[in-house]
Amino acid sequence: MFTNTVQPNIVSLFSSTSSEPLSLFSQQTDESLAADSFIHFLNDASSLPPPPPPAVLCSMPALDDRDESNIGYGLHQTVLHIQSPTLRMTFIRSPPITDPGDRDLGLKHKWLHLQVRNVGREWSFDIGIVDKSGRRGVVRCSTFQVHDVYDFPRSSIFDADHSVIYAHLLTSSYQKEPKLAISPVPNAQPVLHLPLSFPQPSSRPLTAWSTITLNLPSLIPHFSTLAGMHQLDDGEGGRHDINRPVTLSAINTPVPSGTYSHLSYIKIYATCRLRRIWLSDLLPDSQVPWEFELYGT
Repeated sequence: MFTNTVQPNIVSLFSSTSSEPLSLFSQQTDESLAADSFIHFLNDASSLPPPPPPAVLCSMPALDDRDESNIGYGLHQTVLHIQSPTLRMTFIRSPPITDPGDRDLGLKHKWLHLQVRNVGREWSFDIGIVDKSGRRGVVRCSTFQVHDVYDFPRSSIFDADHSVIYAHLLTSSYQKEPKLAISPVPNAQPVLHLPLSFPQPSSRPLTAWSTITLNLPSLIPHFSTLAGMHQLDDGEGGRHDINRPVTLSAINTPVPSGTYSHLSYIKIYATCRLRRIWLSDLLPDSQVPWEFELYGT
């Protein structure tokens, strides 16, 4: 999609306040769950307008131990609400799956950023990464991982500052290694499972929103390292069956290694609220355009 175009330092893939926010995405919902599987734009602070019947919005979780209404913690902006109890059936994806001619995003930036709100349900997103030799892999971050989380080096994840709370991605007081999964389906890509957790209410976060930041080149070595150690697992216990992988030997399966090339796709599953997705070559603590910042009341 962007392979043959000039790529500036910052590229915005999705902005909930733009005139055509889903122009680069396809979307899918679970038609068997009309009341609880939908994708809908609304004001984050008021949750209005409501989705068309029979869809019903889930209730927002308390932000901290003293908060019941979340008043003052939302954004007075339009955001995208993605909701479903079946994650694999409700998502947005770029590039659109309806356009086979645009197989890859082809974005070569090192940093991926997502502004997302935790709505108290399990959530996941996938990114496709490609190395310089064309080997492909999928990185799946999710809140329902059954494994203990993995602690990334400081070069991969940056902490929160005064205005943004970064999601506590893959960090904990105890660590175990991430898991690699290989599917028996021909030509299926290896999946690196990485647990994700949002700030706990006891930490009294300043906002209901988090900015997740991933250093994409730093993810490549984990594929070859885990494949070489034969540490394979489905990482999910089959709970949500998102193209559920099966544990197999990785001896004959090519996995990404060496130098990072580009991002091939991004897929955001239910359930969350989404404000912006962008890529950059700038460090996370660098100055970004003012419209990329999170603002509350």
